[in-house]
Order: sequence, then C-alpha cells, then structure tokens
Amino acid sequence: MSVSKKEIKKVTTNVLQEMKRGGQKISMLTAYDYTMAKIVDDAGIDVILVGDSASNVMAGHETTLPITLDQMIYHASSVVRAVNRALIVVDLPFGSYQGNSKEALNSSIKIMKESGAHAVKLEGGKEVKESIERILTAGIPVMGHLGLTPQSIYKFGTYNVRAIEEEEAKRLIDDAKLLENTGCFAIVLEKIPAKLAERVAKEIEIPVIGIGAGGGVDGQVLVFHDMVGLNNEFHPRFLRRYLNLYDEIKGAVGNYIKDVKSSDFPNSSEQY
Repeated sequence: MSVSKKEIKKVTTNVLQEMKRGGQKISMLTAYDYTMAKIVDDAGIDVILVGDSASNVMAGHETTLPITLDQMIYHASSVVRAVNRALIVVDLPFGSYQGNSKEALNSSIKIMKESGAHAVKLEGGKEVKESIERILTAGIPVMGHLGLTPQSIYKFGTYNVRAIEEEEAKRLIDDAKLLENTGCFAIVLEKIPAKLAERVAKEIEIPVIGIGAGGGVDGQVLVFHDMVGLNNEFHPRFLRRYLNLYDEIKGAVGNYIKDVKSSDFPNSSEQY
C-alpha cells in the first residue's frame, strides 16, 4: 500500500521504507539553521540532512573536512528546534568515525543526545561496517553514503563521476548490499551513472536517495543553498535551480544601500 503524503504526520525511518515499497518518491534537502529548516519543513520535505556541506556553504571552506563534531551538533540543534515533520539526519564529520568503531559510537551518541536529531549518516562501504554495527547497538539509525564520498576527496583527487569502470561499479553494488545487510535504513548514492544507481535501488530493499544519480532511485537530495541559487558558483549537471536568490538578495541589498544613502529610508511612515 502506498503512503499518502497527507497521512504522514511525522516521517520516520519506517515511513521511508513504506514509501519505497509503495513507489512514493522521497524528497530530501540540507538545512543548517533554524530559519531555513522551518521553511523547508513547513513546505513538506520528507528528510532534512544536516550535512557536513555546512563546511562549504556556511563556513566557506574548500572541502567538508574542516567541520568539527561540535559544529555539526550546533547546526543540528538549530534545525531540530525548527522541525515538526521531517526526519532529521546528521552527517558524522571527517575524523569522527573512520578507523575507530568506538569513536564512531561515541560521536553518534553525542550527536543524538546534544542535538535531538533522529539519525546519523556516514560515508563508505565495507571499511565502515564495524562502525555501523557498533552505532546500531545503541539504537541509533544509520544512513549510508556511497559513490562520490566528499570526505575522501584527497584520496580520489577529483569530484568526477564515480563507478564508471566495471570493477568499481561491482564494488559499489557489493557495498550497497553490505550496508543494507548491516542494518542501514537508507543509502545516499552520489554522482554515479544513472543505470547503476537504478540497479542498486532495484536490488536492495532499503531506500536509495540520489544526488547526481539519475531518476531511477527512490528519492533525491540537493544542497538547499544550491537549489535556491544562494550559491551562484556551483553548476553541476545534476543541479536544478528553482530560484536565483543570489541576484535577488544582492539587488535588494543594493536598493537598501541606495535608499539609505539618499535618505529615502526611513520615510515618515517608517519611524516613531
């Protein structure tokens, strides 16, 4: 039975799996602060990702690597206070889980206790299996992430499409099945061929959320700032801009400056 959007009062991991079984697409966007999260949630988004992309769009770093666990918790806490409906997933930042399953558990517990979020997300396949297993022992839902994994950018050396070659594609399929069998409730596939992503979505039972992975998956995620055009320097093929807020806000600020300089603002009706 498909899940009607009107019937969903609170999105949970179970609801997402019901949505996949019913053929209902899952919508997901990033948010990093109270005001934007409230707008996104009020619009009816299914999942909000408090992404480590905050390192780029909020702090201006070149990569996602510099953001810390405490900074992720700050952003997640702001989002949680705004949201009534969406499932809130928080990225485990670089250095908080790789190579140490005990550290992964402690990082995840800290996120859940201090932010009030609903789940965590981490990058990787078999190399993070032990970390996922340990996080799950605490009852914390885990979302996986395969394909282009930005925390490994210095290893890959490029943001190009992943899993084009047969060997890497096979490894990605194996990792997706491993993540499902380990207990992940969903997987993000980033910047891989559309046919491969569609195959993965058909071969596993948990939801597959794509970004630059075509339309054959179970849902889509974009970075909010890219989608509404607050960031005007990022132009990947997979991005559809629904607004051009950069130019609109820049124009509004320009008009404000002009009105202040000319003493047009404030006028007689805008003062006490």
